Amino acid sequence: MKLKNGAAYIDSLRQLHPRIYYKGKPIMDVTRHPATAPHVRAAAMTYALAAKPQYKELATATSHLTGRTISRFTHVHQSVEDLIKKIKLLRVLGQKTGTCFQRCVGFDGINAVYSVAYEVDRKYGTDYLERFKTWLIGMQDENKMVVGAMTDPKGDRSKGPVEQSDPDQYVRVVERRPDGVVIRGAKLHMTGAVNSHEILVMPTTALDEHARDYAIVCAIPIDAPGITLIFGRQAGDDRRDQLERIDAGKPRFGAVGGEAVIAFEDVFVPNERIFLNGETDLTGALVYRFAAHHRANYGACKTGLMDVLTGAVSYLAQIQGAAKGSHIRDKVTEMIHLSETLYSSSIACSAEGSPTPSGAYLVDTMLANVCKHNVTRFHFEVARLAVDIAGGFIATLPSEHDLDSAEVGHIVRKYFSGIAGIPVRDRIKIGRLIEAMTGGTAMVESMHGAGSPQAQRIMIFREGRLDEKIKLAKALAGISHRGKKKKGGAMA
Repeated sequence: MKLKNGAAYIDSLRQLHPRIYYKGKPIMDVTRHPATAPHVRAAAMTYALAAKPQYKELATATSHLTGRTISRFTHVHQSVEDLIKKIKLLRVLGQKTGTCFQRCVGFDGINAVYSVAYEVDRKYGTDYLERFKTWLIGMQDENKMVVGAMTDPKGDRSKGPVEQSDPDQYVRVVERRPDGVVIRGAKLHMTGAVNSHEILVMPTTALDEHARDYAIVCAIPIDAPGITLIFGRQAGDDRRDQLERIDAGKPRFGAVGGEAVIAFEDVFVPNERIFLNGETDLTGALVYRFAAHHRANYGACKTGLMDVLTGAVSYLAQIQGAAKGSHIRDKVTEMIHLSETLYSSSIACSAEGSPTPSGAYLVDTMLANVCKHNVTRFHFEVARLAVDIAGGFIATLPSEHDLDSAEVGHIVRKYFSGIAGIPVRDRIKIGRLIEAMTGGTAMVESMHGAGSPQAQRIMIFREGRLDEKIKLAKALAGISHRGKKKKGGAMA
């Protein structure tokens, strides 16, 4: 791997020149700008762990394409063991960063595209998989970070891609050339986009034959001509941008994953970087497999975050003299229970994984949807319990400027103290951490990342195997599979 540690990753970003805007102004260096630097550091942790002996087994893998050691985030799952190691790695990274470390979307896109390209080639005689392998080996050897770009703006959601008054509401091919295609459109809410090396573009929904121009999968360098990124605002970003080290809550790693808009304004993509081009009948499988892989993640990475949050409120209860209260212990116990329930769900859908025709392994899709749907409930409940335990002071804390003020600092230090021997600054720091982890962007992402709750409910119902369950019930009740006709045609 060319990029062997976090420092090498950060340095590699300085060699790129993407067009990025934030609050209407360009960002020239994402590794130093206060809005993006925390997210760069969080992603760098995926590189740092791979360099540590105690995490190497989780953070690296052996490429089935080359036999070389690679980052697990560029690996195609070859076994159930691979799926489980991924889950264990994500929990550790959540614990280390307390936020999103951003490489999962590209990772899941790689696995979905690999398996679908194989099936497209078998059906149509194309060479998409060989193209994809060539590109992927480059990603593995260079250890590049890939942003998976799936979510389109969608415009009028009552209409499909070809029915939109503005056809660019879904990314599409606007020109086909002998050597490639030109694409136009946008992808929204792209986690880690501004600090990735490459974009893996995928359709956001299953498509029919009328939407052939929208059935495009391709890879594009982040700084290719015609690409513009707009970095999104987050709760508390003014505190972060002004380098308020305490009030930001998590100044080192930031909130969630640093989402951005990616606009494609007539971007040329050469043939060797195109992995699906018009084969609409396989787009549903691609979206379905990507979603399953990605939803499986949430019971792991969010559990890591919940571990941090549980530790934060437990420490706060200790320094406030409330930790021995039975109601506090009961609420902390419930936080642990919910966290471990989510984690077991991620492990379960991985342990029940199976190979696709390509040989790449896919998680159990039903259990993956159940896992993510539980995240939309359990993470909010853990956050509610954390705020309950912490008390109202985290919502009305004076700023660090007041704490350090010559005029009023003594008042803050006097009245925000806890048990003897614990600095007031530490109590405020842990309070701000809890605030950052329970509000704003963090909870929105838990709800809508990898699809809204309704998307999971739809898939859970589809995969519920109701016909089989009805047969089980009929068998136990002694009801025959088919009713017998009486004379005259009536059913018995």
